[in-house]
Amino acid sequence: MKKLSQILTLLLISVSFNSCTDDLEVDPNDPLRLDEEAFYSQPGAYSSAIAGVYANLSLTSTNGATSSNLGGIDAGFSQYGRVVWYLNNLTTDEVIWSYEGGNDIGVRELQRNIWDASNPFFRGMYSRGMLQVALANEFLRQSTTDKLNSRGISATEQAEIQIYRQEARALRALAYYHLMDFFGKATFNSENDAVGVAGPEYNRQQLFNFIESELLAILPTLKAPRTNQYGRLDQGFARMLLAKIYLNAEVYIGTAKYNECATQCTELINAGYVLNPNYKNNFTADNHISPELIFAIQSDGVRTQNYGPTTVMINGQVGSLEQNGDDMGIQGWGGALRLRKQFVQKFNGSEFSNDQRNNIISGSRNIEIADVTDRDQGYVLFKYSNRTSTGIAGSNSTFADTDFPLFRFADVHLMYAECAVRGASNASLSQATTYINLLRERANNGSSIANISQSNLTLDFILDERSRELHWEGHRRQDLIRFNKFTGGTYNWAWKGNGINGIALPQHMKIFPLHPATLASNPNLTQNPGY
Repeated sequence: MKKLSQILTLLLISVSFNSCTDDLEVDPNDPLRLDEEAFYSQPGAYSSAIAGVYANLSLTSTNGATSSNLGGIDAGFSQYGRVVWYLNNLTTDEVIWSYEGGNDIGVRELQRNIWDASNPFFRGMYSRGMLQVALANEFLRQSTTDKLNSRGISATEQAEIQIYRQEARALRALAYYHLMDFFGKATFNSENDAVGVAGPEYNRQQLFNFIESELLAILPTLKAPRTNQYGRLDQGFARMLLAKIYLNAEVYIGTAKYNECATQCTELINAGYVLNPNYKNNFTADNHISPELIFAIQSDGVRTQNYGPTTVMINGQVGSLEQNGDDMGIQGWGGALRLRKQFVQKFNGSEFSNDQRNNIISGSRNIEIADVTDRDQGYVLFKYSNRTSTGIAGSNSTFADTDFPLFRFADVHLMYAECAVRGASNASLSQATTYINLLRERANNGSSIANISQSNLTLDFILDERSRELHWEGHRRQDLIRFNKFTGGTYNWAWKGNGINGIALPQHMKIFPLHPATLASNPNLTQNPGY
C-alpha cells in the first residue's frame, strides 16, 4: 500500500539474546527467535534484520496488536511511540484521558501527576527502549567485517550493510535519548559487551556524551537528507537528534549549547526540507508524502496493526457528543481524549480565527473539566485523521494508516527561534522572526494577517507557539521542563498535581522513577531521588 512494507511486515528478529532476555523481559516464545547462523545464511537476512530494529518503534509482537514480546507488560503500554506520547503529553496541559479505571491502569496517575515507581508506563518505556538498544547491538555484532566475510557476503552487499550499521547506531542513540530524557539514566550496553552481562548505570552526562559522539561519528556516512528510502533515517534524523540534545543541554548536563543547536538547525534548513503548504496534511493517512517529515514512526492499518500513538489519538479524538468518527476515517472511542482549558486558551484572539492549527471543537461543551471521567466536559481536537489528504478513508476502521511525526521541519524553525531568543551568537532575531512568520503564514493559507514583529519574540511567546504548532506530537513535557514551567507553581493547568485548577509539583518530578521490575533486572541500577 505505501512505505516500507518489507520493513514493517517483519517484527523483531530477536536472535541470540540468551541470558539477557531476562533483563529485557523478552517473551521466550516469540516465533522469530531463530538460530543466528540459520537466520543470517538466508538471502536478504541483513535487510530483514535492520528491519527488525526499525520495527521495534512500531510493533509490539509478531502475534498482533494485543500481544507484546515484552513479558509482564500490556501491549499498548509498551508500544514505543504510544509510551513516548503518553509520558510527554498526558502529563501536561494539552490533553486528558477520560477513562481512568479498568484496563487503563496507570493513566490516572500520569495525567494527574501523582505517579509512583509502580506505574506500568515507566516499565513499558524503559523495557522498550532497552530492547531497541539490544536489537541494535545484536545487529552490529552480526555485521562485522569478519562475520560478513565468513558468511560469504558479497562486496556489493557489504557496502549496503555498512550503511545499515550506521542506521542501527542512530536508532540506538534515539533510544538512549528517550531514556536520558525520561529517566535521567539507563543501563549502558554496546555491541562490544558480552551478551547477557548487566551493564553499568550511565547518568545523564554519560548518556549525553555517548549520544553526541555517536551521532557526530556516523553523520558523514549516513545518506544525505531526503535521499533514503521512506521510513529509514538519514543525516536529517541525526542532525535533528543532535539539535534536540543541544536544545535541552542545560536540563541534561547543566551547560547551555544553544550555538550548537542553532548550527544543526541551520544545516537542516539548508537540507532541502519544505514546509507542507497545508498544515493538516502532516497528520493524514498519507502523511508519508509530506515534504516536512524528517522522521516518522510508521503505521499501517493492515500490515502493522498496533495501538500506537496515531491509532490512539485518532480514535480518541472522536467526542462523546459529536461522534464524528467517519470524518476521521475511523470508528472512534467516544470521548477518550479531551483538551485542558489552558491549551484551548492559547488560541484565544482574532489572529487565530482562521489558523489551520486551531482544530479545536467546542460545540455545546463546557471548557472546564470538573470531572475527568465526564466525557462531555472539555473541548475536543480534530488534528490527526485516518483519511488521506484527498479524503480517502484508511485501510482499517480501527488501526490508523497515519504515521506519527516524531521529527518535523516546523520544529526546526521553532528551535532556531528559541536559540536566537536565548542568545545564540549564530542565530539572529531577525531571521528567527522570519521563520516564525513562515509558520504563521502557512497556518493562515498564505496570509500575513497573524505575522509577528521581532519585539514579540520572547521566551513565553516561543513556549506558547511551540504548543500551537506542535501539540500532541510528543514535545510538551520536555518543553515545559526546559522553560521551568513543569514543576513548581509558576504555571498551573487543570488537574496538575491532582488539583482541579492545578497545584505546584516538586522538582524531582522532572524525571520519572524506574519501575521495581526494571531495578530488579539489573543490580547496577539505582532509583531516582524523591521516589
